[in-house]
Amino acid sequence: QVQLVESGGGLVQAGGSLRLSCAASGRTFSWYAMGWFRQAPGKEREFVVGISWSGGSTYYADSVKGRFTISRDSAKNTVYLQMNSLKPEDTAVYYCAIDRTRRYKDYVPTRRYEYDDWGQGTQVTVSS
Repeated sequence: QVQLVESGGGLVQAGGSLRLSCAASGRTFSWYAMGWFRQAPGKEREFVVGISWSGGSTYYADSVKGRFTISRDSAKNTVYLQMNSLKPEDTAVYYCAIDRTRRYKDYVPTRRYEYDDWGQGTQVTVSS
């Protein structure tokens, strides 16, 4: 199991930016794809963006394309989510997750069940 710890959430005005970080334990972080999901009150947890083990492939939900950017730093065992042009509808708890099933695969999972371990989440609130 990989321990994941998110940070960087907070309160920001619409149009502002935040950068979330997800630090992973263990030396196998770089073997696997990572993803960010979010869950707003009363809604299902939804996929936001994912990145392959190498960083060579990414996949974004339509709702965040052009505004959010995912990246990873294997030396730091960390994946980042840069969020720009934030909107009130981006308000949610953001979770990072790791897919430990497919090692070294250039594939970006987009479904919750494809991820094995999850962080505790970090709250992002965007005021109008």
